[in-house]
Amino acid sequence: MKIILVAEDRETSRELIRTMLEHSGYTVLEAANGGEAVQIAREKIPDLMLLDLQMPVKNGFEVLKELRSDPRFESTPIVALTASAMQGDKERALADGFTGYLTKPLSFAVIRRELSRWLAES
Repeated sequence: MKIILVAEDRETSRELIRTMLEHSGYTVLEAANGGEAVQIAREKIPDLMLLDLQMPVKNGFEVLKELRSDPRFESTPIVALTASAMQGDKERALADGFTGYLTKPLSFAVIRRELSRWLAES
C-alpha cells in the first residue's frame, strides 16, 4: 500500500484529502505545517507528498527545497497544493522542482488520476 503525506494547515482540507485518498486505497500521513512535514517525511519516507504552498513554520517551497536536498527524496513525487492559483504560479512550482500542481477545491476524479500517474512514474 502506497503512503502519501498530506501537509496542509487547514484541518478540514486535510480531512477531505485524507478521506479521498483512503477511499482510493492509500495510507495517509498528515502534517499541519511545513516543519511537521519535513520531520514526518524523514521518519516515514512516503511514496508521494502533497504540500500546501501556504503553511506556517515552512511554506511548501521551503519544504520542497529542504527535502529535495536529501538524496532519499530526489525522485519522490512532491505535488504543490494551492487555493490561490495566480498566473505563472504553476510554472514557478514546476520549475522549482515540484512534480505536479493541484488547485483547490480538489476533484476526486482528478486527484485519483494524477496520483496514479505520478506514482507510476516514480
